[in-house]
Amino acid sequence: MAKIKAFKGLRPKPDRIKDVASPPYDVLNSDEAREQVKNRPFSFLHVVKPEVDLPTNIDLYDEKVYQMGKKNLDKLIDEEIMIQDEQPCFYLYRLVMGNVDQIGIVAGVSIEDYEKNIIKKHEHTRAKKEADRIKHVETLNANTGPVFLTYRARVDINEIVNEQTKNPPLYNFETDDGIKHIFWKIDDETIIKTLTNTFANIDHLYVADGHHRSASGTQVGIKKRQNNPNHTGKEEYNYFLSVIFPHDQLYIMDYNRIVKDLNGLSTKEFLLRIQDKFSVEPYSNAEPYHPENLHYFGMYLDGTWYKLQPIPGTFPENDPVLSLDVSILMENLLSPILNIGDPRKDDRIDFVGGIRGLQELARRVDSGEAVAFSMYPTSIEQLMTIADAGEVMPPKSTWFEPKLRSGVIVHLLD
Repeated sequence: MAKIKAFKGLRPKPDRIKDVASPPYDVLNSDEAREQVKNRPFSFLHVVKPEVDLPTNIDLYDEKVYQMGKKNLDKLIDEEIMIQDEQPCFYLYRLVMGNVDQIGIVAGVSIEDYEKNIIKKHEHTRAKKEADRIKHVETLNANTGPVFLTYRARVDINEIVNEQTKNPPLYNFETDDGIKHIFWKIDDETIIKTLTNTFANIDHLYVADGHHRSASGTQVGIKKRQNNPNHTGKEEYNYFLSVIFPHDQLYIMDYNRIVKDLNGLSTKEFLLRIQDKFSVEPYSNAEPYHPENLHYFGMYLDGTWYKLQPIPGTFPENDPVLSLDVSILMENLLSPILNIGDPRKDDRIDFVGGIRGLQELARRVDSGEAVAFSMYPTSIEQLMTIADAGEVMPPKSTWFEPKLRSGVIVHLLD
């Protein structure tokens, strides 16, 4: 029942791929992006973070930012740095990071499926961020960043994908972080039809990463649908750009927490308070404590790592959301003891992706922040169970690696 569509991808010429491909817009702040684009005039950051070409005090939601993004995309097209395929294609995108090796199918996915919840979600979106992405997609008339989707793995799809990867790739490059990116084009009409029909037998796709991109792509499509008296349902705006991976290839890392103060408590008072809900023991190993299983937490406080485990009965074990480690920590410690409110808005808490390492937690606490918590990663099975139940995860529950590069493929809406 999942509807996917081949499309005429806009993509860099093979000899330009390393000049163009960039980190996604939401993993860098503006200062980091400005640093990355130095001496890189064709970096796709000029499109997805166009404030890099404007004064540093520019409001990120200023109309000039969106127009600069359009200007920069048009420049890549006009100078033939990026070209568009002449016929609709699927594509394959392989990422290799150490022992992690995953291959996704690049396709347009249906905004109607998103509306009908055939594409399932597990997070709420933030209105301001969604509005920003809508404005970006509308102004550029393109999906510039893919949504990271998953599905329950199927042998028949794996066999097709594995056969296609025997062909020479369009791109094969390695980024500065050591991740390999390999990209193929599928233009054989028989294979395209087979993949399309096979996905039509899949009940659900799941948003793994990219809730704001999928929501904004859908909202732009709905607007275009409403404004087109000759709408047929086949237009490109009825689909948004996605890379679809089998669930058993995905790698989720820990998504850790840092709190800036102890809510007026001394270290001794804080340690006493948390023992109402957790067993607490100092971790004697010289290395940071990385939880070895669900329902274990690391805590770094005053130069010491501690091992925490919730006391039985302090959380509902059969509730798919409240039994998540991120929920247990929030409900039993962050909220009642440290007085953290809405984690989307409370500036006393920050979130650090596992790719930065636990040393980053210790560094920040040693530099003046109060306490850090290392987490055991949420599993893809937990994600899908929650989405199937129609529930949502707390914010910052999952950190997927490796990250898809922006600019490798773009979906134009006309």
